[in-house]
Amino acid sequence: MAKKKRVITDAVEILDRLYFRGRPRRMAALDDERLKSDIAQQIYDLRTAAHLSQRALAARIGTTASVISRLEDTNYTAHSVSMLRRIAKAFGWRVDVRFVPATFKRFGLSRAWRRTVEKKHRRVPASRNGKRRGAVA
Repeated sequence: MAKKKRVITDAVEILDRLYFRGRPRRMAALDDERLKSDIAQQIYDLRTAAHLSQRALAARIGTTASVISRLEDTNYTAHSVSMLRRIAKAFGWRVDVRFVPATFKRFGLSRAWRRTVEKKHRRVPASRNGKRRGAVA
């Protein structure tokens, strides 16, 4: 009997196969977008945790609210280290830039980290009586 072809239902796996696997330029672009998004999110998180408006943060670091708005935009590409330092200093933080090995595969995740996440979020199939197998009662 012939083996059945495995049906993939994981959206990330499908997108990876269709658009990224074997395309280094797209992977590099994805990494760039992830970095920009991460910087913007961190600035937003710091500002909102301190209960500051964009105007208030801008006043603290000597700039305008529109600059803060651009920095929190994931499409902004002109982040300067000096501006990031000014923002960090306003919150009593510091900027930490690290170089990491480029051994990451799909979606920039290390194999060990990916296994940890997959294990944590693995779907547990339901048994016939409706209870989840392996679930703690």
